[in-house]
Amino acid sequence: MKYKSLQECIDDLDKSGQLIRITEEVDPYLEAAAIHLRIHEAKGKAILFEKIKGSKYRAVSNLFGTTTRSEFIFRETLPAVKKMIALKSDPMQALKNPIRNIGVALAAWKALPKKVSSHSFEKIKISDLPQIHCWEKDGGAFVTLPIVYTEDADKPGAMHSNLGMYRIQLSGNDYVQDKEIGLHYQLHRGIGVHQTKWNKKGMPMKVSVFIGGPPSHSFAAVMPLPEGLSELTFAGALGGRRFRYMYDEEGYCLSTDADFVITGEVYPNENKAEGPFGDHLGYYSLKHDFPLMRVKNVYAKKNAIWSFTVVGRPPQEDTAFGNMIHEMTGTAISKEIPGLHEVHAVDAAGVHPLLLAIGSERYTPYYKEKRPQEILTIANHILGTGQLSLAKFLFICDKNDNETLSTHDEEKYFHHILERIDLSRDIHFQTKTSIDTLDYSGDGLNTGSKVIIAACGDKKRDLLDKLPTDFSMPSAFKNRRMATNGILALEMSNAQWSMLNSNDIADLNKMWSLHKAYFEKIPLLIICDDADFVTANFSNFLWVTFTRSNPSHDIYGINERFENKHWCCDTLIIDARIKPHHAPVLEKNAAVEKRVDEILSNGKF
Repeated sequence: MKYKSLQECIDDLDKSGQLIRITEEVDPYLEAAAIHLRIHEAKGKAILFEKIKGSKYRAVSNLFGTTTRSEFIFRETLPAVKKMIALKSDPMQALKNPIRNIGVALAAWKALPKKVSSHSFEKIKISDLPQIHCWEKDGGAFVTLPIVYTEDADKPGAMHSNLGMYRIQLSGNDYVQDKEIGLHYQLHRGIGVHQTKWNKKGMPMKVSVFIGGPPSHSFAAVMPLPEGLSELTFAGALGGRRFRYMYDEEGYCLSTDADFVITGEVYPNENKAEGPFGDHLGYYSLKHDFPLMRVKNVYAKKNAIWSFTVVGRPPQEDTAFGNMIHEMTGTAISKEIPGLHEVHAVDAAGVHPLLLAIGSERYTPYYKEKRPQEILTIANHILGTGQLSLAKFLFICDKNDNETLSTHDEEKYFHHILERIDLSRDIHFQTKTSIDTLDYSGDGLNTGSKVIIAACGDKKRDLLDKLPTDFSMPSAFKNRRMATNGILALEMSNAQWSMLNSNDIADLNKMWSLHKAYFEKIPLLIICDDADFVTANFSNFLWVTFTRSNPSHDIYGINERFENKHWCCDTLIIDARIKPHHAPVLEKNAAVEKRVDEILSNGKF
């Protein structure tokens, strides 16, 4: 289906039985988000909120809540888009099969953005918009599906523009109502590159924020596109309709198919405190200074619909975004990095903290035993590639060891690694480097460490699947639980958090010596706050372990030592407890949950 507007998409979903209408008036403070979360958790339908308290505009969420629904929305254009991306990544295919691929080239040509001469917007204020406030400790109302448009100071115009999805704070903190809003982004992102250029010229950067419009526009804003492929062109190809735009009398770009447009300027070095915000790691990102946008105009269509999502501990709606991106890009990243077969940003661990990869170990070995060589080179290439550079933990193995292994079967993948890891050789740290700004496990904003764990070769050990009854622990620890084969979780018994000290490590070393026969089958030990929660399912293990640890600070080892400056051990320990400097965990409001029970009592979602 080729939608001209968000309304056409909603009508299509309604006709196909994939939409639920909420006719009761819904409070934008927590209530709308709680309804969304409840329906999304049930893998339910898209949601149209017909009455949002305090605003005349309707709102829609969960449009992309399942991969199946996203595929339905783009059912007519998805095959051609996949081929277009594949050809961009491997242009030789177009030369080898020009007749077969001419249709793709024509589709891309027809997708070029189209400049128009008029619009049907009316001017409103920021306070007229639905003020969706998702979590109790959020700093205010946010735009959670914004399509942010900026232009290159050196190459102005739509074809050199950037579309990105960077969160927007509409209210709260010290923002002047209706005159100022906050932008959250990092300088290495597309918009940040543009801002750096405008700053050097000493000029404000013009920014346009589009909300709503055809659903292809939202996907274009989050796609990691190959170099040289415009987001506007991609939006046109995926939507089967050229991206329509114009400039208003003050020189701001307007997407004329959008439901709302906010325009304004970002001045050099002008920041205000933004946040807190309940984010995709399952915690709040805290209050920090980020760019301030001085609002110029706010536009809305006559019957505009506010599009939003809710961000929180995965899986959420952005999980389906990720699945669709993976489906569309296919092998693009593996073609960019020689020898790489798969790389998987693990959604259950908050996406950025944990990567699982499979590469080819093709170096001619000079050792009696096969060992990681090429896959270490591949690992460093991965950590130097785009958003993958934000990862803290990268596990990588050799495809030749198991041709059927998949990074998406996460538990089986960990078994494979732990069966083969040589703890005296296979752990490689990168310290005092950058991590995700939203990750508070490090020792400062956007500051932390990384570790590469590269294992290959023959199986070295069987993994313990069940603890024996005579397994004893030091007094500082309690509640031993197996998370999965080869991974043991222990709780610390002290009431107040403190760092693992030399006495704790000495006690763990004694425990290892006492149960050495068992620990030879337990290469990974997790120290946690709640072993029952961590081991309840593998997703809990992934979330707790990799969102609550900073490799350089929180990795320890049984019998840890250095060999020629290389750190090694006999059993790896990760301290995955919540630390005093960590951000609060996202929690639902009990009173709001009761109200949601009433609204959704018919169960038709």
